[in-house]
Amino acid sequence: MFGKETARFNSREYINWLKASYCLKLLKDGLLPFITHQMKGFHADLLSRNCRLKEPCKNFCRTRGTTLCSPCWTCEEWKKTILRHHRQKNVTLNWGNCSPPQWRTAYWELAKAYMPRGYSEVKTVEQCDASALLNLINSCDCFLSVDVDYVREVVHHRNKLMHSAEFSAEDEWMTRYRRSLRNLAQQFSHVPEMENAGQQMEKVLNATFSVYVTDGEQSDSASELEVGVELISQWETEFLQERLQEVLRAAADGDRDDSETQGGECLKTLASFLHANADLSQTFSAELQAISSMEAEGSQEGNATKKLRTV
Repeated sequence: MFGKETARFNSREYINWLKASYCLKLLKDGLLPFITHQMKGFHADLLSRNCRLKEPCKNFCRTRGTTLCSPCWTCEEWKKTILRHHRQKNVTLNWGNCSPPQWRTAYWELAKAYMPRGYSEVKTVEQCDASALLNLINSCDCFLSVDVDYVREVVHHRNKLMHSAEFSAEDEWMTRYRRSLRNLAQQFSHVPEMENAGQQMEKVLNATFSVYVTDGEQSDSASELEVGVELISQWETEFLQERLQEVLRAAADGDRDDSETQGGECLKTLASFLHANADLSQTFSAELQAISSMEAEGSQEGNATKKLRTV
């Protein structure tokens, strides 16, 4: 399974990237029970305080991007309520995440209104990534007990990590990242799952494992946390899969300006990295094909636009 093509595991900065990414998974797992409990309670409280919210949607209301299209009076009431409980006023929400007819019965459809775009197909809290959960805490005032400065700091580091063109993290950055995770975990010291997640994150960040690939043979060493090459490879696959899904969602979201600039560059960077590593190119062959198709479609649209301009 491992050979010269996986020599990237010899890079300290790449291993740092994997460790930092795994901490995001641990953070997500620690936050899940708390967020589920809070959002269920928040949803129930809204229904108990406003009888209008208990009425079913009358028009099978739909959304598109940042627009709630011609909402019925029930969904309009939900819209007002959601905006009223947003921590930032006069904010533009990603209504396209939501299915308005389900706001009355599904607490998670309510939660998605407070998330970044691209989560319309996410049906449960378990399917969300750390970014979605952190942005939910940052946006919804049912989490007022949490200091958002610590949340935003982790979000900032998470974005730097996931948008790293080299898929690497320097030791100095890791020190700041560790501090931000520790500060955030302390905000949830009363949550057993988060206390455990904090301990596990410390173990991962303290681990000094490395993998040496020579003539098809590997050796690895670790302190405090025993990590083998198979597990490292599993982490890598999970993180790259998450990043691919995020970028593909953004590119297919309908925001053409973003998909043609930042989203397009992210796609190119990811594709180049995967193509440069034969094992990853094989693992993610379907995703690479999807990227190629999207690039071809974008090129055709661009050519069509140029022709229209010359007419």
